[in-house]
Amino acid sequence: MFKLVLHRLLLSVPLIILVTLLTFVLNSLAPGDMAMTILGADGTREQYEALRIELGLDRPILVQYLTWLGNAVQGDLGLSHFTKETVTSLLNPRLGVSVSIMAGVLVVCLSVGLMLGVASALKGGWVGRAIDAISLVGLIFPSFWLALVLISVFAVSLRWLPATGYVFFSESPKDWALSLVLPIFSVAMYSITSIAKQTRDAMNDVMGRDFVRALRACGLPERSVIWKHALRNAALPVVTVLGLVMIGAISGTVFVERVFVLPGLGSLAVSAALNKDILLLQGVTLYFTLMTVAINLLVDLSYGWLNPKVRVS
Repeated sequence: MFKLVLHRLLLSVPLIILVTLLTFVLNSLAPGDMAMTILGADGTREQYEALRIELGLDRPILVQYLTWLGNAVQGDLGLSHFTKETVTSLLNPRLGVSVSIMAGVLVVCLSVGLMLGVASALKGGWVGRAIDAISLVGLIFPSFWLALVLISVFAVSLRWLPATGYVFFSESPKDWALSLVLPIFSVAMYSITSIAKQTRDAMNDVMGRDFVRALRACGLPERSVIWKHALRNAALPVVTVLGLVMIGAISGTVFVERVFVLPGLGSLAVSAALNKDILLLQGVTLYFTLMTVAINLLVDLSYGWLNPKVRVS
């Protein structure tokens, strides 16, 4: 297992370099630059050129990127030229917000998705048709639209939950949980149906195998056959889909954080892009990439836990 983790981490290094390099290049190709944004329309040409030299924007793109990469390896992601604060000091307090949303999406997808998938596989009928219908709805309506609908119903009309804002856990655990309910379900709704459909298909395949009939013949309780043996054998494709869903949920948090006014990495990424704050945007991209690497690593570890053959290989 240690070799598996080390191998995956080494494979992640080229991914991190490629993603951050592409982000750097694409930012440089966008119209305007950080110097123009800082000076505004009143800046002169001389001031603009001087500021470009001060910010290092006059150097070749590859040189700029290699300079940033060398500092990033040492833990220095640079300074935000708009707030004059270090990028890490801006990112670290917001990381907990985004991770809280992702963790909530994971819990909701696993608990609700697995239960719906198992129920659909065992009972079929209207449960399966309902999951298919909800899946189509999830494909049609994006997460930010669903977020607006949930705000209108549960925050404005019913007044059960807050419409916007975020309460830190240290201030009030109850208000912290309430502030995350609508954002989590806005991101997780389509993901729930994806997990449920994959669970249903995998369970339908496993329940017809010989070992399930043998377990029933031995007199094992049906609950043990389903949840301990059949579901574990059906879990590998479910874990694969769950990993893809969680990676896709990262992009969903960007829109949801803007809608619910949450101080997470997604809302910071949008502000950095609007201000053309390249170093801050690079930092957000790096954090999102590391989150993707962590999700893939957890998926690989789950494979090893579910299937001993993976640990041996």
